[in-house]
Amino acid sequence: MPFPIASSEIEKTEVKSGFIFPPTFKARMTCENGGDVDIAGEEWSLFPFLDASDRKRLARTCNDILRETIQMKGWDGFPSDAFAIGSNGFGDCIYLLPERDGEKVLGETIFRFDHETGESEPIAPSIRDCK
Repeated sequence: MPFPIASSEIEKTEVKSGFIFPPTFKARMTCENGGDVDIAGEEWSLFPFLDASDRKRLARTCNDILRETIQMKGWDGFPSDAFAIGSNGFGDCIYLLPERDGEKVLGETIFRFDHETGESEPIAPSIRDCK
């Protein structure tokens, strides 16, 4: 079960990664750090932001969004400038890309990465459009 998270904890990940997350994504994660979301009829588990505010939260967020992104960078075909935000439990992931090439501000569009083919496609215009 996801916990709410302080925006200061999200900011720590932004500082470590150099990426700035979209406001709608941060708002959703502030209320529910992680959890499941339905996108285009498929269930995805969102990666939580690391929350070191207490031991229980630290233990529940050890598979944090930054760690998962670093692991995904090792997959063939995963975009080098992508930031992984969730998984379907079968090897595929969803991710965000910078709004413009070479920048670190992530856009709203959610993309799906297929681990078998290495192909990507946009699947939702924003996290606010997901259930």
